[in-house]
Order: sequence, then C-alpha cells, then structure tokens
Amino acid sequence: MAGPGRDRVVKLLRQLEHAACRCPAHSNTFHQGSPLTCTVRKTDYAFEMASSNIRYGGGVSREIGMDLQNLRARNVCLMTDRNLFHLPPVKAVLESLVKSGVNYKVYDNVRVEPTDTSFKDAISFAKMHSFDVFVAVGGGSVIDTCKAANLYACHPDADFLDFVNAPIGKGKPVTGTLKPLIAVPTTAGTGSETTGVAIFDYEPLKAKTGIASRAIRPTLGIVDPDHTLSMPERVAANSGFDVLCHALESYTALPYHKRAPCPSNPINRPAYQGSNPISDVWSRHALNVVAKYMKRKETIPLLPLSINGEAVERVTSFKFLWTSIHQSLSCELITSLIISKCHQRIYFLLQVKQFRISTRP
Repeated sequence: MAGPGRDRVVKLLRQLEHAACRCPAHSNTFHQGSPLTCTVRKTDYAFEMASSNIRYGGGVSREIGMDLQNLRARNVCLMTDRNLFHLPPVKAVLESLVKSGVNYKVYDNVRVEPTDTSFKDAISFAKMHSFDVFVAVGGGSVIDTCKAANLYACHPDADFLDFVNAPIGKGKPVTGTLKPLIAVPTTAGTGSETTGVAIFDYEPLKAKTGIASRAIRPTLGIVDPDHTLSMPERVAANSGFDVLCHALESYTALPYHKRAPCPSNPINRPAYQGSNPISDVWSRHALNVVAKYMKRKETIPLLPLSINGEAVERVTSFKFLWTSIHQSLSCELITSLIISKCHQRIYFLLQVKQFRISTRP
C-alpha cells in the first residue's frame, strides 16, 4: 500500500507509540517490586525474555498423563469451564490421566472473563484440597484462573490484593515457590500458556487489572493443534482478533530503553518491559500472518478434514504455534478488551490486509 493510505497507517502507529496511554505496555507507570532505582540512569537499558517450555504437535495432549507421572503427582487439580468439560480437549486430557493412573479432581466453574469473585472461588477450591500439580485446559480465562489458584494456594496467608497490580492492589513480589502448572490451551489467540500474567475484572471498582509475575508462569504449555478443530466459529474468529491485538500491542509498545524507572537489581525488572528488536520481528510477522489467514478462515472450513489436511494445518496449527512463540518472545501481553478501551483503533484492521510493515516508523 502506498500514498495516502500508508501515510495514515504510519501516522496512526506514531500516535499509538507516543499517546499518553496508561495501560502497562504503553506507559512507564507499571512497575512491580522494590521502589529503589538505578542511580546511574533514569531509563532501563536491557530486556529479558522468559517463557514456559512449549511442546507442540497434533495429539500431544495424550502425553500429559505421563508428564504427571514424571512429576510424581499424587493429587492433581484440573481446571476448565463447564462448556469445555464436554468437548474433545478435556476428554483427551482426562483419558490420558486415567490411563496413567493419576488421581485428580476437576474444577469446572471457571468464569469466562474472570472476576475477583470467580478467582476467589477457584482459590478456595485449591486451598481445600492441597493439590501438588495444577492442569489448566481451556482458553485464557481458564489458564489465568488456574495461575491465580496456584499462587494463592501456595501463599495461604496472603490477602487477595497483595499480589494484584498497583494501584488497585499492593503489587507485592511473589517470594514463595509455586506448584507445577501444565497449561493446555484450546484457543489460538491468548498465549497465556507462556506468560506470567493473570487478568481479571475487579468488580468493586469495575476495573480490569491482573497479577504479573514470572513466578506464576506455567511450567509447561502443551500446544495441541487438534483442539482448534472443536472451537466454535465465534471463538475461532475472536482468537484471530486476539492475535491481531497482541501483535499491535507489542509493536507499538513503549521501547524497553525508554521505560522508567531503571531497576537497581535485575530481579526488580517487571514482566512488562517494552518493545524490543526480537518482539518487533515477530510482531511484524504476526500482522502478515493475520492479513493472510484471517480472511482465509472465512472461506476454508476448519472441521471438514476432507478438504486438504495440509490446508487445515496451515489455517489452524500454524496460527496456534506462532501465537505461543510470539507471546514467548514478546514481553508484552494485554487482553483485547483493554486494547480496545485504550485505543479504539478498529480503523487499523481495515488497513492491515494490504499494509505490510517494513520498518518501525
């Protein structure tokens, strides 16, 4: 795309990068840890990438029972939601657990778009049964809820707001050791299986916030592309928009070397660190993938495998794989709801099909 169309998109990117936005990725207001700062410089000079281990492959969910055996798990908490409980992804995981003789209990009361109330209910369940391993089978809501349950079950004396991001919570660092958590995503847009972030709605203030700490990151993400075949059409479409929003969010985030304050100790470097040369590569690639496959999803059904197995693989599992990789390297994660509230930039979606970002404006 050339001429006025490209100029409008470049202008939009510049506005996003320099806008006075208070979300974690686009401002320097989010910081977790010690208030002590570097005495040499005001802004940071480094970024750090941290991610869960990822295992990818069609049908790989069948291995989870053996993973739990290898962890010597004796009492496993499996979290999902009531709709997913009756669908193939959960059935595949449960069959693997039964085959391997793993003792487990199911919590299926996860709320889509979690709240502090739904988090607390899951936390109470986890505290009640003293689990030694957690398994989350579902989308971002399920995985985030499981992260919170694991965190507070391992810190039974903590107040709920202790680990919630400031200014709503106290933003205290997580000092204790958590139990292993295996995440089995069933959608292709969240990337929650790779991050140390759990997002929820804080009902008393009607605000969306979360918990951000490397400590809550899943131990292992089992990415099984077969699970995308059971996604409802609306969920599949929403996953595509989720991918688009994550790519935009990462690419237009405040650069890591402009984030303040500079930490006095690397342990105080927050989970949100800003855009960087590595995440930029994946963000630009992500926009190209969305532009190519998002519309194709509308014309190539996912369920009839008789079309062409390879075509279905490209539409589903490739998108699934790059989402996990992109979120692993990105250092940036925020939900599409926050993004829409922050920017209201639906216009960009109309341009991205034709526009290929070649350099950062």
